[in-house]
Amino acid sequence: MLPEVKALHQTESLVRIPPSQDVPITHRVRRLLDTDPMRRLSSISQLGMVALVYPGATHSRFEHSLGVYHHALQVLARFTGDQVFDSMVSSRMAEAFLVASLVHDLGHWPFCHPIEDMQLTGIEAHETRVREWFQSSDLADCLEHDWDCDLDDVVAILHPGLQPERNQDDGNRFLVSCLSGPVDIDKLDYLHRDSLHAGVPYGQNFDRGRLIKSLCIHPKTGELAIGEKGKTAAEMMVFARYVMFSEVYWHHAVRSATAMLQRSVFLLQNRVDLPISLRLIDAEWISMLKRAAEGSVAEPLVDGLFGSRRMLYKRAAEFNVLEGSDIHQAFARRPYWWLVACSEKLAEQVAKRTGTAIHAADLLIDAPPSKLEVDIDIDVVHRDGEVRSLRDVSPVASALADNQFDNHVKRVRLFIREDLLGELRTKLTVSQWAEEILHASQSLENELV
Repeated sequence: MLPEVKALHQTESLVRIPPSQDVPITHRVRRLLDTDPMRRLSSISQLGMVALVYPGATHSRFEHSLGVYHHALQVLARFTGDQVFDSMVSSRMAEAFLVASLVHDLGHWPFCHPIEDMQLTGIEAHETRVREWFQSSDLADCLEHDWDCDLDDVVAILHPGLQPERNQDDGNRFLVSCLSGPVDIDKLDYLHRDSLHAGVPYGQNFDRGRLIKSLCIHPKTGELAIGEKGKTAAEMMVFARYVMFSEVYWHHAVRSATAMLQRSVFLLQNRVDLPISLRLIDAEWISMLKRAAEGSVAEPLVDGLFGSRRMLYKRAAEFNVLEGSDIHQAFARRPYWWLVACSEKLAEQVAKRTGTAIHAADLLIDAPPSKLEVDIDIDVVHRDGEVRSLRDVSPVASALADNQFDNHVKRVRLFIREDLLGELRTKLTVSQWAEEILHASQSLENELV
Protein backbone atom coordinates (compact mmCIF):
# COMPACT_ATOMS: atom_id res chain seq x y z
CA MET A 1 0.00 0.00 0.00
CA LEU A 2 1.33 3.44 -0.90
CA PRO A 3 2.24 5.69 2.05
CA GLU A 4 -0.28 8.30 0.85
CA VAL A 5 -3.12 5.76 1.04
CA LYS A 6 -2.00 4.67 4.52
CA ALA A 7 -2.04 8.34 5.55
CA LEU A 8 -5.81 8.43 5.00
CA HIS A 9 -6.13 6.84 8.43
CA GLN A 10 -3.53 9.02 10.17
CA THR A 11 -3.65 12.56 11.52
CA GLU A 12 0.02 13.55 11.49
CA SER A 13 0.12 15.90 8.49
CA LEU A 14 -3.09 17.27 7.04
CA VAL A 15 -4.20 20.18 4.88
CA ARG A 16 -7.77 21.29 5.52
CA ILE A 17 -9.86 22.53 2.62
CA PRO A 18 -13.58 23.35 2.53
CA PRO A 19 -15.86 21.88 3.65
CA SER A 20 -13.95 20.58 6.69
CA GLN A 21 -12.06 18.18 4.42
CA ASP A 22 -8.77 16.83 5.77
CA VAL A 23 -6.32 15.94 2.99
CA PRO A 24 -3.35 13.83 4.20
CA ILE A 25 0.02 15.10 2.99
CA THR A 26 3.22 13.05 2.92
CA HIS A 27 6.69 14.59 2.58
CA ARG A 28 6.94 13.86 -1.14
CA VAL A 29 3.47 15.25 -1.81
CA ARG A 30 4.38 18.36 0.15
CA ARG A 31 7.46 18.86 -2.04
CA LEU A 32 5.28 18.68 -5.16
CA LEU A 33 2.79 21.17 -3.71
CA ASP A 34 5.57 23.63 -2.83
CA THR A 35 6.93 23.87 -6.40
CA ASP A 36 6.41 27.09 -8.35
CA PRO A 37 3.97 25.61 -10.92
CA MET A 38 1.70 24.17 -8.23
CA ARG A 39 1.80 27.32 -6.12
CA ARG A 40 0.86 29.26 -9.25
CA LEU A 41 -2.48 27.42 -9.27
CA SER A 42 -3.39 29.10 -5.99
CA SER A 43 -3.54 32.39 -7.94
CA ILE A 44 -5.74 31.04 -10.74
CA SER A 45 -9.48 31.03 -10.15
CA GLN A 46 -11.35 27.79 -10.61
CA LEU A 47 -14.47 29.47 -12.00
CA GLY A 48 -13.32 32.76 -13.54
CA MET A 49 -16.34 34.76 -14.69
CA VAL A 50 -18.72 32.95 -12.33
CA ALA A 51 -17.46 35.13 -9.44
CA LEU A 52 -19.07 38.17 -11.11
CA VAL A 53 -22.45 36.56 -10.43
CA TYR A 54 -21.73 34.39 -7.37
CA PRO A 55 -19.27 36.46 -5.26
CA GLY A 56 -18.14 33.51 -3.13
CA ALA A 57 -16.92 31.51 -6.12
CA THR A 58 -13.33 32.69 -5.83
CA HIS A 59 -11.71 29.36 -4.92
CA SER A 60 -8.54 28.38 -6.73
CA ARG A 61 -7.43 25.54 -8.94
CA PHE A 62 -4.95 24.67 -6.21
CA GLU A 63 -7.79 23.95 -3.78
CA HIS A 64 -9.59 21.91 -6.43
CA SER A 65 -6.40 19.94 -7.16
CA LEU A 66 -6.13 18.98 -3.50
CA GLY A 67 -9.74 17.82 -3.59
CA VAL A 68 -9.15 15.66 -6.67
CA TYR A 69 -6.02 14.18 -5.08
CA HIS A 70 -8.05 13.30 -1.96
CA HIS A 71 -10.56 11.44 -4.12
CA ALA A 72 -7.69 9.64 -5.87
CA LEU A 73 -6.55 8.36 -2.48
CA GLN A 74 -10.08 7.20 -1.68
CA VAL A 75 -10.32 5.35 -5.01
CA LEU A 76 -7.03 3.54 -4.41
CA ALA A 77 -8.17 2.68 -0.87
CA ARG A 78 -11.44 1.34 -2.29
CA PHE A 79 -9.55 -1.14 -4.48
CA THR A 80 -6.90 -2.14 -1.93
CA GLY A 81 -6.86 -5.94 -1.79
CA ASP A 82 -8.96 -6.33 -4.95
CA GLN A 83 -7.33 -9.18 -6.90
CA VAL A 84 -8.38 -7.91 -10.32
CA PHE A 85 -7.13 -4.41 -9.52
CA ASP A 86 -3.82 -5.74 -8.13
CA SER A 87 -3.29 -7.80 -11.29
CA MET A 88 -3.82 -4.73 -13.51
CA VAL A 89 -2.41 -1.77 -11.57
CA SER A 90 1.19 -1.85 -10.42
CA SER A 91 2.59 0.30 -7.63
CA ARG A 92 4.30 2.41 -10.31
CA MET A 93 0.95 3.04 -12.04
CA ALA A 94 -0.73 3.90 -8.74
CA GLU A 95 1.98 6.47 -7.98
CA ALA A 96 1.59 7.99 -11.43
CA PHE A 97 -2.17 8.20 -10.81
CA LEU A 98 -1.63 10.13 -7.58
CA VAL A 99 0.79 12.56 -9.21
CA ALA A 100 -1.58 12.98 -12.17
CA SER A 101 -4.47 13.80 -9.83
CA LEU A 102 -2.39 16.57 -8.22
CA VAL A 103 -1.08 18.12 -11.46
CA HIS A 104 -4.06 17.53 -13.76
CA ASP A 105 -4.82 21.28 -13.93
CA LEU A 106 -1.19 22.38 -14.22
CA GLY A 107 -1.63 23.56 -17.81
CA HIS A 108 -4.51 25.91 -16.96
CA TRP A 109 -4.16 29.63 -17.41
CA PRO A 110 -6.53 32.47 -16.41
CA PHE A 111 -10.00 32.11 -17.96
CA CYS A 112 -8.74 29.04 -19.74
CA HIS A 113 -11.96 27.33 -20.82
CA PRO A 114 -13.67 30.31 -22.53
CA ILE A 115 -10.46 31.08 -24.44
CA GLU A 116 -9.97 27.44 -25.44
CA ASP A 117 -13.53 27.40 -26.78
CA MET A 118 -12.53 30.13 -29.24
CA GLN A 119 -9.98 27.78 -30.86
CA LEU A 120 -7.52 30.54 -31.69
CA THR A 121 -4.38 29.75 -33.66
CA GLY A 122 -1.39 28.97 -31.46
CA ILE A 123 -3.46 28.18 -28.33
CA GLU A 124 -3.07 24.51 -27.48
CA ALA A 125 -5.35 22.57 -25.15
CA HIS A 126 -4.32 23.01 -21.52
CA GLU A 127 -3.94 19.23 -21.07
CA THR A 128 -1.01 19.20 -23.48
CA ARG A 129 0.99 21.74 -21.45
CA VAL A 130 1.68 19.61 -18.36
CA ARG A 131 4.93 18.23 -19.76
CA GLU A 132 6.16 21.78 -20.48
CA TRP A 133 5.59 22.84 -16.87
CA PHE A 134 7.43 19.78 -15.56
CA GLN A 135 10.43 20.21 -17.80
CA SER A 136 10.82 23.93 -17.04
CA SER A 137 10.61 23.72 -13.25
CA ASP A 138 11.64 21.84 -10.12
CA LEU A 139 8.70 19.47 -10.58
CA ALA A 140 10.94 17.22 -12.68
CA ASP A 141 13.46 16.90 -9.81
CA CYS A 142 10.70 16.06 -7.34
CA LEU A 143 9.37 13.34 -9.60
CA GLU A 144 12.83 11.89 -10.24
CA HIS A 145 13.98 11.80 -6.60
CA ASP A 146 10.76 11.04 -4.71
CA TRP A 147 8.61 8.85 -6.93
CA ASP A 148 9.00 5.48 -8.65
CA CYS A 149 7.24 6.68 -11.83
CA ASP A 150 8.34 9.06 -14.56
CA LEU A 151 6.76 11.88 -16.54
CA ASP A 152 5.70 9.54 -19.35
CA ASP A 153 3.74 7.49 -16.83
CA VAL A 154 1.95 10.61 -15.57
CA VAL A 155 1.20 12.01 -19.04
CA ALA A 156 -0.14 8.63 -20.16
CA ILE A 157 -2.90 9.00 -17.55
CA LEU A 158 -3.48 12.72 -18.04
CA HIS A 159 -3.54 12.74 -21.82
CA PRO A 160 -3.78 9.19 -23.22
CA GLY A 161 -4.11 10.56 -26.75
CA LEU A 162 -0.46 11.62 -26.67
CA GLN A 163 0.67 8.06 -25.94
CA PRO A 164 -1.91 5.78 -27.62
CA GLU A 165 0.27 2.69 -27.17
CA ARG A 166 -0.33 2.94 -23.41
CA ASN A 167 -4.09 2.55 -23.97
CA GLN A 168 -3.50 -1.15 -24.59
CA ASP A 169 -2.48 -1.57 -20.97
CA ASP A 170 -5.47 -2.61 -18.83
CA GLY A 171 -4.20 -0.84 -15.71
CA ASN A 172 -3.49 2.42 -17.49
CA ARG A 173 -6.87 2.36 -19.24
CA PHE A 174 -8.62 1.84 -15.90
CA LEU A 175 -6.77 4.72 -14.20
CA VAL A 176 -7.50 7.03 -17.14
CA SER A 177 -11.22 6.31 -16.70
CA CYS A 178 -10.92 7.16 -12.98
CA LEU A 179 -9.44 10.59 -13.70
CA SER A 180 -11.34 11.44 -16.87
CA GLY A 181 -14.54 9.57 -17.59
CA PRO A 182 -18.31 9.60 -17.05
CA VAL A 183 -17.94 9.41 -13.25
CA ASP A 184 -14.44 10.56 -12.37
CA ILE A 185 -12.60 12.07 -9.42
CA ASP A 186 -12.46 15.46 -11.17
CA LYS A 187 -16.26 15.74 -11.40
CA LEU A 188 -16.71 14.33 -7.91
CA ASP A 189 -14.76 17.30 -6.61
CA TYR A 190 -15.65 20.23 -8.82
CA LEU A 191 -19.43 19.73 -8.74
CA HIS A 192 -19.44 19.73 -4.94
CA ARG A 193 -16.74 22.39 -4.46
CA ASP A 194 -18.11 24.83 -7.06
CA SER A 195 -21.58 24.49 -5.57
CA LEU A 196 -20.25 25.08 -2.07
CA HIS A 197 -18.37 28.26 -2.96
CA ALA A 198 -21.12 29.60 -5.20
CA GLY A 199 -23.48 29.30 -2.25
CA VAL A 200 -25.99 27.04 -4.01
CA PRO A 201 -27.04 23.51 -3.00
CA TYR A 202 -27.33 21.97 -6.44
CA GLY A 203 -23.93 20.26 -6.73
CA GLN A 204 -23.85 19.03 -3.14
CA ASN A 205 -26.93 16.82 -3.24
CA PHE A 206 -25.32 13.54 -4.22
CA ASP A 207 -23.56 11.00 -2.03
CA ARG A 208 -19.89 11.00 -3.01
CA GLY A 209 -18.95 8.50 -0.33
CA ARG A 210 -21.59 6.03 -1.45
CA LEU A 211 -20.52 6.46 -5.06
CA ILE A 212 -16.84 5.78 -4.30
CA LYS A 213 -17.71 2.69 -2.25
CA SER A 214 -19.76 1.34 -5.15
CA LEU A 215 -16.98 1.69 -7.73
CA CYS A 216 -15.93 -1.51 -9.43
CA ILE A 217 -13.99 -2.75 -12.44
CA HIS A 218 -16.03 -3.38 -15.57
CA PRO A 219 -15.93 -7.15 -16.25
CA LYS A 220 -15.63 -6.65 -20.03
CA THR A 221 -13.84 -3.35 -20.71
CA GLY A 222 -11.71 -3.18 -17.56
CA GLU A 223 -12.67 0.48 -17.11
CA LEU A 224 -14.42 2.09 -14.16
CA ALA A 225 -18.01 1.00 -13.48
CA ILE A 226 -20.38 1.11 -10.51
CA GLY A 227 -22.20 -1.57 -8.60
CA GLU A 228 -25.98 -1.46 -8.40
CA LYS A 229 -25.84 0.03 -4.88
CA GLY A 230 -24.35 3.16 -6.41
CA LYS A 231 -27.12 3.69 -8.97
CA THR A 232 -29.06 6.25 -6.93
CA ALA A 233 -25.91 8.22 -6.10
CA ALA A 234 -24.96 8.23 -9.80
CA GLU A 235 -28.45 9.43 -10.75
CA MET A 236 -28.17 12.27 -8.27
CA MET A 237 -24.75 13.17 -9.69
CA VAL A 238 -26.23 13.33 -13.21
CA PHE A 239 -28.95 15.67 -12.00
CA ALA A 240 -26.48 17.73 -9.95
CA ARG A 241 -24.35 18.34 -13.02
CA TYR A 242 -27.39 19.31 -15.08
CA VAL A 243 -28.54 21.89 -12.52
CA MET A 244 -25.02 23.25 -11.96
CA PHE A 245 -24.66 23.92 -15.67
CA SER A 246 -28.13 25.43 -15.87
CA GLU A 247 -27.90 27.65 -12.78
CA VAL A 248 -24.17 28.37 -12.43
CA TYR A 249 -21.84 27.59 -15.35
CA TRP A 250 -24.37 28.66 -18.02
CA HIS A 251 -26.27 31.24 -15.96
CA HIS A 252 -27.21 34.02 -18.36
CA ALA A 253 -25.13 36.69 -16.58
CA VAL A 254 -22.11 34.36 -16.42
CA ARG A 255 -22.44 33.80 -20.15
CA SER A 256 -22.75 37.55 -20.75
CA ALA A 257 -19.43 38.07 -18.96
CA THR A 258 -17.95 35.14 -20.91
CA ALA A 259 -19.12 36.62 -24.22
CA MET A 260 -17.59 39.98 -23.27
CA LEU A 261 -14.29 38.34 -22.34
CA GLN A 262 -14.14 36.31 -25.54
CA ARG A 263 -14.88 39.30 -27.77
CA SER A 264 -12.23 41.32 -25.91
CA VAL A 265 -9.61 38.63 -26.47
CA PHE A 266 -10.65 38.31 -30.11
CA LEU A 267 -10.34 42.07 -30.69
CA LEU A 268 -7.01 42.32 -28.85
CA GLN A 269 -5.28 39.16 -30.05
CA ASN A 270 -2.88 41.21 -32.19
CA ARG A 271 -2.03 43.48 -29.25
CA VAL A 272 -1.09 40.76 -26.77
CA ASP A 273 1.17 37.72 -26.94
CA LEU A 274 -1.40 35.08 -26.06
CA PRO A 275 1.03 32.11 -25.92
CA ILE A 276 3.23 34.03 -23.44
CA SER A 277 0.18 35.05 -21.42
CA LEU A 278 -0.61 31.40 -20.70
CA ARG A 279 2.05 31.41 -17.98
CA LEU A 280 0.52 34.35 -16.07
CA ILE A 281 -1.68 34.31 -12.98
CA ASP A 282 -5.09 35.98 -12.84
CA ALA A 283 -3.95 39.43 -11.64
CA GLU A 284 -1.13 39.63 -14.19
CA TRP A 285 -3.37 38.46 -17.03
CA ILE A 286 -6.10 40.98 -16.22
CA SER A 287 -3.54 43.81 -16.04
CA MET A 288 -2.16 42.76 -19.41
CA LEU A 289 -5.64 42.77 -20.99
CA LYS A 290 -6.51 46.18 -19.50
CA ARG A 291 -3.29 47.72 -20.84
CA ALA A 292 -3.87 46.24 -24.29
CA ALA A 293 -7.46 47.51 -24.36
CA GLU A 294 -6.60 51.15 -23.63
CA GLY A 295 -7.82 53.36 -26.45
CA SER A 296 -9.30 50.44 -28.40
CA VAL A 297 -12.85 49.39 -29.21
CA ALA A 298 -12.42 46.62 -26.62
CA GLU A 299 -11.82 49.05 -23.74
CA PRO A 300 -15.52 49.35 -22.67
CA LEU A 301 -15.82 45.55 -22.70
CA VAL A 302 -12.73 45.03 -20.55
CA ASP A 303 -13.69 47.87 -18.22
CA GLY A 304 -17.16 46.37 -17.77
CA LEU A 305 -15.56 43.15 -16.56
CA PHE A 306 -12.54 44.35 -14.61
CA GLY A 307 -13.11 48.05 -13.99
CA SER A 308 -14.41 49.84 -10.89
CA ARG A 309 -18.04 49.08 -11.82
CA ARG A 310 -19.45 45.82 -13.11
CA MET A 311 -21.26 46.59 -16.38
CA LEU A 312 -22.40 43.42 -18.06
CA TYR A 313 -24.29 43.25 -21.32
CA LYS A 314 -27.95 42.23 -21.01
CA ARG A 315 -29.99 39.53 -22.71
CA ALA A 316 -32.04 40.59 -25.70
CA ALA A 317 -33.11 37.06 -26.65
CA GLU A 318 -32.24 33.40 -26.06
CA PHE A 319 -33.02 30.15 -27.87
CA ASN A 320 -32.75 26.42 -27.13
CA VAL A 321 -33.91 23.25 -28.86
CA LEU A 322 -37.48 23.72 -27.65
CA GLU A 323 -37.84 27.46 -28.15
CA GLY A 324 -36.07 28.61 -31.28
CA SER A 325 -34.73 25.27 -32.47
CA ASP A 326 -33.93 26.63 -35.95
CA ILE A 327 -31.67 29.33 -34.46
CA HIS A 328 -30.09 26.90 -32.00
CA GLN A 329 -29.32 24.50 -34.82
CA ALA A 330 -27.87 27.29 -36.97
CA PHE A 331 -25.54 28.66 -34.27
CA ALA A 332 -24.59 25.82 -31.92
CA ARG A 333 -20.99 24.58 -32.28
CA ARG A 334 -20.06 27.18 -34.90
CA PRO A 335 -16.46 28.48 -34.99
CA TYR A 336 -15.96 31.58 -32.88
CA TRP A 337 -14.86 33.73 -35.83
CA TRP A 338 -18.18 32.86 -37.52
CA LEU A 339 -20.14 34.05 -34.46
CA VAL A 340 -18.23 37.35 -34.51
CA ALA A 341 -18.85 37.83 -38.22
CA CYS A 342 -22.54 37.05 -37.78
CA SER A 343 -22.91 39.45 -34.84
CA GLU A 344 -21.30 42.21 -36.91
CA LYS A 345 -23.73 41.56 -39.73
CA LEU A 346 -26.63 41.50 -37.27
CA ALA A 347 -25.53 44.88 -35.85
CA GLU A 348 -25.62 46.36 -39.37
CA GLN A 349 -29.08 44.96 -40.03
CA VAL A 350 -30.57 46.14 -36.75
CA ALA A 351 -29.07 49.61 -37.13
CA LYS A 352 -30.62 49.89 -40.57
CA ARG A 353 -34.01 48.58 -39.44
CA THR A 354 -34.34 50.67 -36.27
CA GLY A 355 -32.31 53.77 -37.09
CA THR A 356 -30.29 53.23 -33.90
CA ALA A 357 -26.52 53.63 -34.07
CA ILE A 358 -24.97 50.26 -33.14
CA HIS A 359 -21.29 49.48 -33.09
CA ALA A 360 -20.21 45.94 -33.96
CA ALA A 361 -18.89 45.43 -30.41
CA ASP A 362 -22.21 46.51 -28.86
CA LEU A 363 -23.85 43.22 -29.77
CA LEU A 364 -22.57 39.75 -28.85
CA ILE A 365 -23.80 36.30 -29.85
CA ASP A 366 -23.07 33.49 -27.40
CA ALA A 367 -23.57 29.89 -28.50
CA PRO A 368 -22.64 26.36 -27.36
CA PRO A 369 -19.00 25.63 -28.30
CA SER A 370 -17.96 22.74 -30.50
CA LYS A 371 -16.82 20.61 -27.56
CA LEU A 372 -19.63 18.56 -26.02
CA GLU A 373 -19.75 17.75 -22.31
CA VAL A 374 -18.88 14.17 -21.36
CA ASP A 375 -22.11 12.26 -20.85
CA ILE A 376 -22.44 10.62 -17.43
CA ASP A 377 -23.52 7.24 -18.75
CA ILE A 378 -21.47 4.79 -16.74
CA ASP A 379 -22.19 1.05 -16.79
CA VAL A 380 -23.88 -0.54 -13.78
CA VAL A 381 -22.73 -4.03 -12.77
CA HIS A 382 -25.49 -5.99 -11.02
CA ARG A 383 -25.03 -8.70 -8.43
CA ASP A 384 -25.81 -11.45 -10.94
CA GLY A 385 -23.05 -10.14 -13.24
CA GLU A 386 -25.41 -8.46 -15.70
CA VAL A 387 -24.07 -5.16 -17.06
CA ARG A 388 -26.41 -2.37 -18.19
CA SER A 389 -25.76 1.29 -18.86
CA LEU A 390 -27.00 3.84 -16.34
CA ARG A 391 -29.36 5.37 -18.87
CA ASP A 392 -30.98 1.94 -19.41
CA VAL A 393 -31.78 1.55 -15.72
CA SER A 394 -32.41 5.19 -14.82
CA PRO A 395 -35.08 7.48 -16.28
CA VAL A 396 -33.18 10.47 -14.85
CA ALA A 397 -29.94 9.60 -16.64
CA SER A 398 -31.80 8.73 -19.83
CA ALA A 399 -33.65 12.05 -19.89
CA LEU A 400 -30.46 14.07 -19.43
CA ALA A 401 -28.13 12.10 -21.69
CA ASP A 402 -26.07 13.23 -24.69
CA ASN A 403 -27.36 16.14 -26.76
CA GLN A 404 -30.41 16.49 -24.52
CA PHE A 405 -28.05 17.85 -21.89
CA ASP A 406 -26.00 20.18 -24.07
CA ASN A 407 -28.85 21.54 -26.13
CA HIS A 408 -31.21 22.32 -23.26
CA VAL A 409 -28.68 23.85 -20.88
CA LYS A 410 -26.43 25.59 -23.39
CA ARG A 411 -28.53 28.16 -25.15
CA VAL A 412 -27.88 30.57 -27.98
CA ARG A 413 -28.09 34.03 -26.46
CA LEU A 414 -27.93 37.57 -27.78
CA PHE A 415 -26.34 40.14 -25.45
CA ILE A 416 -26.42 43.92 -25.96
CA ARG A 417 -24.95 46.89 -24.11
CA GLU A 418 -27.43 47.76 -21.36
CA ASP A 419 -28.16 51.39 -22.30
CA LEU A 420 -28.62 50.41 -25.94
CA LEU A 421 -30.96 47.53 -25.16
CA GLY A 422 -33.45 49.83 -23.45
CA GLU A 423 -33.91 51.75 -26.67
CA LEU A 424 -34.01 48.68 -28.91
CA ARG A 425 -36.70 46.96 -26.79
CA THR A 426 -39.16 49.63 -27.89
CA LYS A 427 -38.39 48.91 -31.54
CA LEU A 428 -37.96 45.12 -31.81
CA THR A 429 -39.93 42.21 -30.37
CA VAL A 430 -38.33 38.85 -29.55
CA SER A 431 -39.80 37.34 -32.71
CA GLN A 432 -38.32 40.20 -34.76
CA TRP A 433 -34.94 39.59 -33.14
CA ALA A 434 -35.25 35.96 -34.21
CA GLU A 435 -35.98 37.03 -37.78
CA GLU A 436 -32.96 39.31 -37.84
CA ILE A 437 -30.64 36.70 -36.33
CA LEU A 438 -31.65 34.05 -38.86
CA HIS A 439 -31.35 36.54 -41.69
CA ALA A 440 -27.85 37.51 -40.56
CA SER A 441 -26.71 33.88 -40.43
CA GLN A 442 -28.16 33.14 -43.86
CA SER A 443 -26.58 36.25 -45.35
CA LEU A 444 -23.21 35.28 -43.92
CA GLU A 445 -23.50 31.76 -45.26
CA ASN A 446 -24.34 33.09 -48.72
CA GLU A 447 -21.25 35.30 -48.64
CA LEU A 448 -19.03 32.40 -47.62
CA VAL A 449 -20.19 30.09 -50.42
